Amino acid sequence: MNDTIEFRTREEIKAFQEARMTEALQYLQAHSPYYKRMFAENGIDISQIKTLEDLQQIPFTDKKELQLHNKEFVCVDRSRIIDYITTSGTLGDPVTFVCTEKDLQRLAWNEAVSFATAGVTSDSIVQLMVTLDKRFMAGLAYFVGLRRLGAGVIRVGNGIPELQWDTIRRIQPDTLMCVPTFILKLIQYAEEHHIDYRNSSVKRIIGIGEGLRDEHFELNALGRTIKEKWDVELFSTYSSTEMGATFAECPCGCGGHHHPELLIVEIVGDDGQPVRDGEVGEVVITTLGVEGMPLLRFRTGDMASLHTEPCACGRNSARISPIVGRKNHMIKYKGTTLYPPAVVDVLNNTDYVENHYMTVRTSDNGTDDITVTVGLRYQPAFDVVKDLKDRFRARVRVAPDIVIDRVENVQKVNFPSTSRKPVTFFDLREQRH
Repeated sequence: MNDTIEFRTREEIKAFQEARMTEALQYLQAHSPYYKRMFAENGIDISQIKTLEDLQQIPFTDKKELQLHNKEFVCVDRSRIIDYITTSGTLGDPVTFVCTEKDLQRLAWNEAVSFATAGVTSDSIVQLMVTLDKRFMAGLAYFVGLRRLGAGVIRVGNGIPELQWDTIRRIQPDTLMCVPTFILKLIQYAEEHHIDYRNSSVKRIIGIGEGLRDEHFELNALGRTIKEKWDVELFSTYSSTEMGATFAECPCGCGGHHHPELLIVEIVGDDGQPVRDGEVGEVVITTLGVEGMPLLRFRTGDMASLHTEPCACGRNSARISPIVGRKNHMIKYKGTTLYPPAVVDVLNNTDYVENHYMTVRTSDNGTDDITVTVGLRYQPAFDVVKDLKDRFRARVRVAPDIVIDRVENVQKVNFPSTSRKPVTFFDLREQRH
């Protein structure tokens, strides 16, 4: 794991990717009904696409197309499909993804390399606090990746702090993998039940689905809260079903490392053109080595920046910043542009807030309106609404409407029965329908 393509020179990485890109384009031309049609309709001769820069001649693919033409993206006979996965779609219904045996081997390699980037070895024991069922790719990916790495795996699943602590006591894992906000519940349970969690076997926590750092690679409010309570190593990851790959932090904590053998990554602006190194734009990916449903220039909708200077860990692959937000979640509020994570960071940095969610609607005059609903951990002696508005103005320059609700009511909204992770953002703007 210490001699992968990520440790080669930038020139070697680019040449390697261009060779893999040519193979991917030839595969799509031969096997993908969707891309074969797209090439023909746009007069694209794939033999003329020779460099990474040449990819800009090819139109983007987005999630709406993936949903409307889902079956046309499948490149293999049904008899070769051995795993079915779903991910959320833009039109309401989930999008189906399929994997062949080779795809699962690729997934295992991706996670093995990603875990190794975060310092996990064959001697590690990793407690998975994620689901392996419900057509969820991530839990399966982590399991097969840890097997590939040779590490020990404890498949506990999500939730149930009592079971998690019993497992930690019995088996003594050194690594936990979970949604970061669940760590706060683990800590709360430990404190209430007099568990000496600071001296447990756990030395490392790998977070999924939620960021632990800001765009400057500093721990955000959630990351700081965990670190102040529990002095363990914290690692963030970024991944999606569509890319079938993960950007994982190394101990330097300065972005998620790109695995060049698995993806080509572009960061583009509103005009669809590449942005400068370190500038925020939309993440666009082209999968490499995928058989079942490969994607070409797929717009993820995630906003981040790419950093190409070498990392102190020795890897020369690019690094992606923490996700700033979703492109279609961008809010224009009272002349200020912001994304939901900025609002969440303020709330996570407020000790009397137990839980929360935000709702964005279209006002009567056509602008965005924000309402933040919070449940209180305790009732402060001062005016909570005024204090929260002051905190928002200090951090994001504008103050949304604030509603105080019962903690249990907010929790019901955060955890609907069909969701795999907490839901804290609701976009009810008219233009989204």
